[in-house]
Amino acid sequence: MSKEPLRFRGGDLGVLAPFAFFLAGVAWLGLSGAPDERGFWPFVLLALSVGLALSRDRNRFADEAIHGMSRPLVAIMVLAWLLAGVLGRLLQEAGFIEALIQIAGTAGLRGSGYVAASFLICCVVSTATGTSLGTVLVCGPLLYPAGGALGAAPAILMGAILGGATFGDNISPISDTTIASAFTQEADIAGVVRSRLGYALAAAALALCGYLALGTAAAGEAAAGPAVSGSYRGLVMLLVPVLVVTLLLKGRSLLEGLLSGIALSIALGLGFGLLRPSDLVHIDAASFAARGLLVEGMERGIGASIFTLLLMGLVGPLEASGLLERMVESASRGIRTPRGAEAGIAAVTTAAVLLTTHSVVAILTVGSFARRAGERYGVSRYRRANIMDITVCVFPFILPYMIPTILAASTTAASGEFGMPRLSAFAVGMANFHSFGLLAVLLFAVAAGWGSDR
Repeated sequence: MSKEPLRFRGGDLGVLAPFAFFLAGVAWLGLSGAPDERGFWPFVLLALSVGLALSRDRNRFADEAIHGMSRPLVAIMVLAWLLAGVLGRLLQEAGFIEALIQIAGTAGLRGSGYVAASFLICCVVSTATGTSLGTVLVCGPLLYPAGGALGAAPAILMGAILGGATFGDNISPISDTTIASAFTQEADIAGVVRSRLGYALAAAALALCGYLALGTAAAGEAAAGPAVSGSYRGLVMLLVPVLVVTLLLKGRSLLEGLLSGIALSIALGLGFGLLRPSDLVHIDAASFAARGLLVEGMERGIGASIFTLLLMGLVGPLEASGLLERMVESASRGIRTPRGAEAGIAAVTTAAVLLTTHSVVAILTVGSFARRAGERYGVSRYRRANIMDITVCVFPFILPYMIPTILAASTTAASGEFGMPRLSAFAVGMANFHSFGLLAVLLFAVAAGWGSDR
């Protein structure tokens, strides 16, 4: 027996008021240059308080908020963030990024060639680690300053770094959006990744053409900076992402894949002298705390994990209000064909990601609708998962008030000494040609039916 909708004072306006309050806080933080997800925690808490005050049944509001936070898929997301953070931290410390940069420098890449190489490097890193934000945090401070010495156009270079991070978020089998889109459509991750390759590679090809055409700096756009330096020793760490991806593509569990990657990272790092045992974990007597790469890696996922838990608490009462169902019902009225179902899935996912500002939350929110609409009109589970994932890899990586663009812009702040300017989130988002490529691929796929057999 279905429950009565959770009612709010002010009707639908009351339902949306907490989200409006949250978005206002996000916009203020973004304009103030504070993209850290920890900064969003207070605004989600205050938004929950607004929702509680407007709810006509506060006990049920609290129950629905807890229910939203306690979904099994949310636990999977938290696990993925924590373990992927450890894996990324180990790869970084072992010289994985520096080795890739050294190859680009030795190859004599300059201008647009360096921008294109940066895009490809970030594609590899984000696919290996499954985290777009982690890729931006790791690669941005390394690749962006070097662009001054190599004649790269600043905004296009940072857009390429964000675009490469977007690539992995969309295609990596350990990406949170890949996992969420697959699980909500009851599809296996390996099948989703295989079916998504065509879309992702087409968008990447379009992006690569743009970076090659526009990546060289105009006269006076960037001053000279230091030469790129690095080491080839870290290339041995390429075995780690190969292992993780192979295990996951074979259908092994996410836990096994990530833990195996972490174990191999430690073994290779210690065996080749890239890491010391004390790097992994040690006692900081001055602060009475355990520190090290393993601790730091897990700490990387704390911000996103708590933010998602709180935001899903905000989404829970929204779903209980029936507003999303009314939105879905409204979208369903015009659906008469498989192409219409696909367009409806894309439209509702777009509305959800613009409302929540969070890719995974948007997928979790509309996943049930996508599954029902797709099953009714014969849209395959892989196609449904791909439409949702592509959609959430477009707008958050373009719009200037979303976390990825704000975070990418913030990594340019300390590059002045290298002759590279600080960029706005708008400039970075507009140069993310990969997300624009994904949008073009999505529109073409839905309109022409391309890839519907996947």
